[in-house]
Amino acid sequence: MFHKEGFKIIFITLISVIIGVLAVDFLIEIEWLRMTLMIGLIIFLLLILQFFRNPKRHTKLQDHTCVSPVDGKVVVIEEVFEKEVFNEKCIQVSVFMSPINVHVTRYPISGNISYSKYHPGKYLVAWHPKASEENERTTVVVDNKNFGRILYRQIAGALAKRIVNYAKENDSATQGADSGFIKFGSRVDVFLPLDADIKVALNQKVRGGESIIAERV
Repeated sequence: MFHKEGFKIIFITLISVIIGVLAVDFLIEIEWLRMTLMIGLIIFLLLILQFFRNPKRHTKLQDHTCVSPVDGKVVVIEEVFEKEVFNEKCIQVSVFMSPINVHVTRYPISGNISYSKYHPGKYLVAWHPKASEENERTTVVVDNKNFGRILYRQIAGALAKRIVNYAKENDSATQGADSGFIKFGSRVDVFLPLDADIKVALNQKVRGGESIIAERV
């Protein structure tokens, strides 16, 4: 199953690879070179297909838990001052996605979407300390009566050139449901209340929509 954001790219890539294979087969007479080029084109197609995959996730809906919005590795767990919306200290948990990770963004918790904003910006590497404030990004806040307000931020990386955000203010969010997509390497920051019980560790691998990153009872 593939994400709808990849349909156009997958189609263009498929046509290009077919044309490329036919051209190589017709123009290249050296056997080892012809086979190498053909295999390279097929591998390229497979990489595009795996990047836009959209595997089904089984989210256990719970108002006292926050799940990871994306697949990847936890690279930041720290207390910070969130100044765009909350203007107060929060716990930031950041998940870095490599190009081989699933890049679907999912709602970390159910509730009402009270804030959703796009910010144009730079394309620093996703793990850069200033990427959260200077890179192209979107900021979304979901209000949950039990857990409280959760802010998550999609951040473009050096390779990511397009962020897709489906969250709209005053809409309802369902924990684990598709909320967007980031094309190629990137990162997502989640800002949680200070009394949230963090359930992940640095360098831990997480799965979007399934791995619990925090609880608040």
